[in-house]
Amino acid sequence: MTDVARAASVSHQTVSRVLNGHPNVRPATRARVLAAIEELGYRPNLAARALATGRSNSLGLVTLNTTLYGPVATLYAVEQAARSRGYSLQITSVNSIDRDSLSESIHRLVQQSVAGLIIIAPVATRDSALAALPPDLPAVVVEADPQSGVSAVTVDQRAGAYLATKHLLELGHRTVVHVCGPRDWIEARERVEGWRAALEEAGAEVPGVIVGDWSARSGYDAGRVLGEIPEVTAVFAANDTMALGLLRALSELGRAVPSQVSVVGFDDVAEAAFFTPPLTSIRQDFAEMGRRSVDLLMRQMDTGLVDRVEHIELTPRLVLRESTAPPAGDGAGR
Repeated sequence: MTDVARAASVSHQTVSRVLNGHPNVRPATRARVLAAIEELGYRPNLAARALATGRSNSLGLVTLNTTLYGPVATLYAVEQAARSRGYSLQITSVNSIDRDSLSESIHRLVQQSVAGLIIIAPVATRDSALAALPPDLPAVVVEADPQSGVSAVTVDQRAGAYLATKHLLELGHRTVVHVCGPRDWIEARERVEGWRAALEEAGAEVPGVIVGDWSARSGYDAGRVLGEIPEVTAVFAANDTMALGLLRALSELGRAVPSQVSVVGFDDVAEAAFFTPPLTSIRQDFAEMGRRSVDLLMRQMDTGLVDRVEHIELTPRLVLRESTAPPAGDGAGR
């Protein structure tokens, strides 16, 4: 680092700030330091840095054992954000988020000397399990309840569901049927609340929800039921995967989308633009969620203020495609 500082005509401290991604470095100075690093072939000695700072270059991550798009996309975003800050991830997955499982996972990560912890576990049992967090370990939870008493980064799920439902109502549909996610998932509950709020605000009928399990099969099963009901002209599915199954069922039953039934999903997966028809959906910015989660954790690590609770809420947005349209003529649903 001394050689880099000499070559770039800056202080040793400035080199350290550049290496650690500190924002208070002028762009020209940062570029000069990076050029010197490249010219000299300098690589940080991570073991030496850990001894000097008392902090390892690893972060711990606990996630639910699932292949569902949301948690997996969040995990990837956190890994990318951590890597950009010079940290690796030690990942452990659990089959259920209860106190014992979380305690065991945290203990295993603490033994690996992680500098901080991020938990991705969007299920309702999670909040009581968070009491297992060591009081001196920097930690951030993704999709935590704002009242859970821990620092968290969340997406406003209610707002997203409200946008989806309001869009369908503004197209002229008299009401919107909701295919929701599992009741023990916090996101599923909040999306139900946003859907209901939009209907009640508009004075529209609030039909009973159909409960799915996030899978295309559950969306397909819901579509086989809803497709037989002529009065159903608009459906909001709680994720894009269930919307995919719903579209298949409606197609098999001869219910054209969107001329007879409009469909909105949630997540805006990369494939949504290639569904038949391309799916209108609510986009969550998972990359931003990963960045903000790591930034929040770094603040705790840098300041030592582990007990200061911060809550960052991101706003989703509606992405319009060809799966939604006004209800046809004066037929059913008008």
